[in-house]
Order: sequence, then C-alpha cells, then structure tokens
Amino acid sequence: MSPEKVYQMDFKKVYLALVNKALKKGRTQEEADQIIRWLTGYTQEQLTDMMEHPPTYGDFFRNAPCLNEKRLLIQGVVCGVRVESIEEPLMREIRYLDKLIDELSKGKPMDSILRK
Repeated sequence: MSPEKVYQMDFKKVYLALVNKALKKGRTQEEADQIIRWLTGYTQEQLTDMMEHPPTYGDFFRNAPCLNEKRLLIQGVVCGVRVESIEEPLMREIRYLDKLIDELSKGKPMDSILRK
C-alpha cells in the first residue's frame, strides 16, 4: 500500500485493528491505549474523542502532542522492513506504533515495550 493511502486511512479503523490484534493475543485495550499514549502524548480523553471525530491516520501522527523521545530506541522488522531504516518520517512513526503493538501481541512486558 502506498504511503499516501496509509496516511489517508481513517484513524478509528486503524485503532480498532490495532486493539483487536492485541485482544486476540490475550492483551487488553487499556494496554494498547497506554502504548499509543506513550508514543504520541495524547491523553485518554483525546483518544476517546477521536473515536467520534476520527482524523486521518497521517493527521493523527502529524498532530501528536508530544512524540516520545524514547521511540527512537524502537528497532526491529515490521512488514518486512526495519523500522529504524525507514526514511520517510511520517511512515516511520506509523511503523513504530505497529512494532509496539506487535511486541504487545507477542507477550512482551509493558516495561520492555515502553523502553523503560
């Protein structure tokens, strides 16, 4: 899928897919939300509000209040690509979230996922 198509996706649909991935592996929506908040700086109230008026996925990241500096420690492969080598900044942010949710789904502890 082209980057522009990804950026134009409805955040609510992506969010629900990420949460469902976690739920299928025995994790919780609260854990997925914690990861999203840690990565982006959004509050839980802001995430909840976005379910009623969802931005595009690109705008969700473009307007993130405070991207966590520790996100730069995220490494690994998502969709066959090393996240740390993605040159397009917005796509790298998106793949960071994908990688964190993958780690959650694989059973990693939250302290490890949140790079504490």
